[in-house]
Formats: sequence, structure tokens, C-alpha cells
Amino acid sequence: MTFMDRLLHGPERQRHVAPTDNRRRAQLLLSYLPDWLLTVIVLVLIAVLTEHSDSAGYKREFSLTDTSIQHTFAVKERISFGLDIGLAAGVPAVIIIFVGLIWNRSFWDVHAGLLGLFLSCSITTVITQVIKICVGRPRPDMLSRCLPIAGAANAEPFGLATIAVCTVQTGHIIDDGFKSFPSGHSSFAFAGLGFLSFYMAGKMHLYDTRGHAIKAWICIAPWTGAGLIAISRTMDYRHHATDVIAGSLLGTAITVLTYHLYYPSILNPSCDLPYSPRIPRTLLASSTNRVGNGNGNGGIEDDQSPCGNDTETGGEQW
Repeated sequence: MTFMDRLLHGPERQRHVAPTDNRRRAQLLLSYLPDWLLTVIVLVLIAVLTEHSDSAGYKREFSLTDTSIQHTFAVKERISFGLDIGLAAGVPAVIIIFVGLIWNRSFWDVHAGLLGLFLSCSITTVITQVIKICVGRPRPDMLSRCLPIAGAANAEPFGLATIAVCTVQTGHIIDDGFKSFPSGHSSFAFAGLGFLSFYMAGKMHLYDTRGHAIKAWICIAPWTGAGLIAISRTMDYRHHATDVIAGSLLGTAITVLTYHLYYPSILNPSCDLPYSPRIPRTLLASSTNRVGNGNGNGGIEDDQSPCGNDTETGGEQW
């Protein structure tokens, strides 16, 4: 089977995978219910944290002569946070569902992909918001939000100004002006689109030693999109360059962590398959429905496991 055949029609499967019965399907769903609940709870915490953290956030001192915070406040952003969510979470979710159900024909792959994606986005956003609240770094457009009183100056003889010199001291606009570090758009974009890059790299066996250039282009496209979202934050003067870099690195780090909770390394021969479910099949089922290069009971044979423990890569049709 050529690469284009695999790209258009999905991976070749030499082994038959029996459909999962209703009882086992229910057991699997219950076993992963805590993971989904935790992810949902974290998402709720994000909303609450974002809604009530404005006035409670730390606000650093600043210099009225600092040109890096004297940029114009952009009323209309190039990429709103709602659009960022759609691009970085919605688009990858649709692609994962399409690849899992149509291309790979595996509900288990869809489950693993979506859980990993949403976990990556939720963890990244919570960490980002907590750091923003604690750091309190002024945004590049902070003085445009602050509107200092006439004749305001830094403290004499040596010192900085505080929010007390602002004519606008309350409200979302001024509170949000002290949440520059790190960039939330950037971290979220790399958490979601970065996960998609890993997902596609695994599905296409990017490092299969055959050197297909189109694979590299497909895999790098989501990361390029994340990079453009991050760059737009500096164009709107919402973030300093260091904010964007830090957010991008944070999102990428969380992506690497969460992706490998559910999938093996993209260097693994079975990188297109998610790890096997926590609940192993019966010995009889595992002997007839073996999937991947494991033993069907939730673990690679000892001579195949890089860590010497149960980490089978496998698949299961729901």
C-alpha cells in the first residue's frame, strides 16, 4: 500500500479487531468517567477563575516613561479568545473525530484523542490564568487603558508609579491590562493545535524512514497556525514578545505531557494506535482479538516495553 493510498483510505489493518460488546463498552466508559469529569471540572474552574479574578489579580508597579507599555489599545482584536478556542480546540476535535471514525475506523481512537486534546487545553488554560493573576505584568497597551491623570509622574526621587495614578482604576479593561504574562492565546493555541500536530504525526507515521515531504507539511501546519495566532497578539499590542514565547512553550510542554498519556511516541512502530484500555479483555478475547504489538491485556511484552511495565499500544473498536 502506497503512502497516498494510506493517506486517502486509512492505514492497512492485517489483523481483525472484534467489536466491543455493550457490557465491556459500559465498563470502559465508567473507567474513564473520572478523567472526563476532571476535565469538565477544570473547564468550569477556568470559567470561574476568569470571571472573578480581575479585581483580585496582582498589579505591578510601572514607569510612566516606559515606552513598551505606551502602545495604543486595540478595541478589535485580530483573533478573539472565542475564535482562538474554535481554531485551537474546535478544529482539532473535528479532525480527530473524522480521522478516528472515517480514516482509522475506531471509536476508541476518537475517545483517546478527544480526551487528550481537552485535557491539554484545560490544564494549559488553568496554569496560564493562575500565572497571569500572580505575576500582574502590564500589557503593552496598559497606559492607554490607565489614562493617567494630568501631571502624573513616577515616585520621587527614585521610584515607579502604581494604579493610583490612573483615572480608570476599576473595571475589566484596566484589570485585564495587568495580565500580560504569559499569553493565554499562545498557550491555548499550542496546547490544541500542537496536540493535533502530534496526533497527525502518529497517524501518518512521520518517522517511518521513507521521508515523505508531504507528511512533514501536514504535521507542521497546525503548529504554523498556532504560531500565527501567537504573533497576532503582539500585532494587537496585547502581549510582549516574551509573553508570547512563554505561552507557546507552556502550551507545547503540556501537549507533550498529555499526548503521551494516551499515545506512544511518534517514533514507536505502532504510533498510530492509542494505548489499550485500562480494563483488559478476557484471556480468551485477548488471544483472538489481539491488537497492536502488545499481549492484549494492557501491556507490551517485557522485551518491547521501553519502561519495562504495562504500556501496550493497541486499539479497540467500539
